[in-house]
Order: sequence, then C-alpha cells, then structure tokens
Amino acid sequence: MATPDESFYGGIKVFRGFSSLMDPTLYSPLPGDWSIGIADIVESTKAIAQARYKAVNMAGAAVIAAVTNALEGREFPFVFGGDGASFAVAPGDLDRAREALAATAIWVEENLHLAMRVALVPVAAVRAQGFDVCVARFGPSANLSYAMFSGGGLGWAEAAMKRGEFKVEKAPAGTQPDLSGLSCRFEEIPSARGLILSVLVVPARGADPRAFRKAIEDVVALVERSPDAGRPVPAGGPPLRWPPAGVDYEARAARGGSLLKRRSGVLALTRWAYVVMRFGIKVGNFVPKAYVRQLVENSDFRKYDDGLRMILDCTPELAAALAQRLADAAANGAVRYGLHRQDAAMMTCFTPSVMRSDHVHFIDGARGGYASAATALKAMVA
Repeated sequence: MATPDESFYGGIKVFRGFSSLMDPTLYSPLPGDWSIGIADIVESTKAIAQARYKAVNMAGAAVIAAVTNALEGREFPFVFGGDGASFAVAPGDLDRAREALAATAIWVEENLHLAMRVALVPVAAVRAQGFDVCVARFGPSANLSYAMFSGGGLGWAEAAMKRGEFKVEKAPAGTQPDLSGLSCRFEEIPSARGLILSVLVVPARGADPRAFRKAIEDVVALVERSPDAGRPVPAGGPPLRWPPAGVDYEARAARGGSLLKRRSGVLALTRWAYVVMRFGIKVGNFVPKAYVRQLVENSDFRKYDDGLRMILDCTPELAAALAQRLADAAANGAVRYGLHRQDAAMMTCFTPSVMRSDHVHFIDGARGGYASAATALKAMVA
C-alpha cells in the first residue's frame, strides 16, 4: 500500500487550460523526503551539430521509460527536456530510480555513443539553498497528465549536477535498462504553417516574479490564438513508413539476443504494425483510428519546468510576434529566452501498452529543437 507521500502526486488535481500554467495555486510543494532525478547529455550541442537529433531525443526519453518501468508503472512526475529529463520520486522508489538512472547512463554511452550525466538530488538539499520544487498536473487530454514544475529547484539541481554534485555512477558495462515501450517509428513531421519554432523562456536573474509571470502569460496567449494552439502534430498523426528511420534505435533498446536478432525482430514487428496502421485494421480491442487520435491529443509539445518550453508549428508572422514580445520582456529585465527555427518536428514515443490511452509522445524540433534554443539562450546571456 502506498504511503501518503508516495500517493502525493496522484492526489494533485489536473488542470486542463494551458493558459493557467502560471497560477501558483495549481502547484503543490513536493514532500521534503522526496528526491529530484536529473539527466542530460554532455556536449549535446556537438551532437546536434552532427545531426544526431534522434539519438539525443532517444536518450532523454530513455530516462523516463527506464524509471517508469523500474517503478512498475506507478505514477510519478517527470518532464522531457529534449537532451535530458527531470523527475521526482518518493523515498520508497529512490533505490529503483537510482538503478534505472545508472543503467540508462551506460546504455546511452554504449548504444547511442553519447555521454549522459545523471544525479539524484534530495528536495531537502534544494530547499536548504532557498529554492523550492513544486509540481502541478496539466492534462492535454482526458487520457493522461504531464507534470509541470516551479520554484526554481530544478534549475538549481541541474546546475549542481553539472558541478559534479549528487552524482549517480554509471552501472557496469553491458547493463541494460528496461526500456519496454520506448520507440521512434514515426517519420519527421514537416511544418504545415511555415516553420517549427523551438521556444525556451526562463526568468532573468533578479526578475520581478510578477513581470515574469505576465511575460509568460502574454506569450501563451499569443500562441493560444493560433490554429490548434500551434500543435506540430497533424490530426492524422505523423508520417509512417516502413522500415522506420528509427529501427536501429528501437533494436538497441530491446532486450534479448544479439543486435542483429533484435533488429530482425523489430523489423518484423514494425512491418506488422505498419500494415495495421496503414490500412486501419482493427486487431482485438486495438483500433488504429482511436490510437492516432489519442496520440495527437497526448503529444507533449508544451510544458513548464521553471521555464516555458514549446515546440510550435507556426506562421512566420506568429514567430516574429513571439520574438518581439520576448525581446521586449528581456529588455525590461523579466526574461531570458532562446528561439530556434527549423522545418520539421520529431516524435519519440513511450507506449507501455497500445491497449491503454495514456501512451506518451515527446515532441522536439527535428533540426536542433530544445537544445539549439538553449544554445541561443546562453548566447543571449553572454
């Protein structure tokens, strides 16, 4: 039976309107004995420059898949950051989360040829520095909810990890995390409105919280007035081809046998799935049309984790309006921001079961995404 602290997250009321994300009453402080998990790719900018966008996204999503499976599907707050991920766990789940992080770090190194930093930071250590970690639950659809974080604690925890504090050591070579449900079978999603815009907005140092809140609310209001709130996933879902471009990544995430054997298995499975999806064939209780509708509704293309992150399909006019609004807010000392334009978005999926409606689909830009927006933000600060 879950303790009160372990059932804390499930007891938070889900809010539906994204424009309400800055309402402080929606956020609840994490229990003091919880811990924050942080993971990111070292030198992700270099990997992006080498056009390794999919590998970087796969690494970030792998963290969430590994921890979810280690916790046997129990609900916990997490956020996908493109080149990494953050989450929070109760004390009873700490050891499992640590093992999942350690295994994911070595898997990323051996299979994606990327270096991943991982850390577990006690919430008490964050609060000792004058920051907090508060969480809300945003429901993009009736199917599921995503966590939103505020309080400045995630930012401090990430900086501490980069200083080498609270480090989780990699597992021994050859350790394989349980990445069941992690896949990347869809093709890139071309912009339908002009361009895909990656948006990253954080408070300026010493910013008036009221000015920062207003700047975020202004930006969100601009986007909300655009068609479908800028969602980069079309109503019919992303393009689907066979063999999928991500077949090798999915094979490396699978368990059992040689890589060649796993690749053959993934090719067979994705061939079957392609036929089912392409022709809308109902298989038992699985209805492709319903799955695609849920996929679109569940797409994680906007979030808040001590800063606003969005991947938008927008017109050049809306992109210009957003850039101007953010430039004005930056000039007034309210925000720091980074924008990155590209021609397509990409999706990485975590579907523990196609028979449930709570499958999650992480969206990033297909030519740099959040990582390139972060680079633009750092350049602005410099």
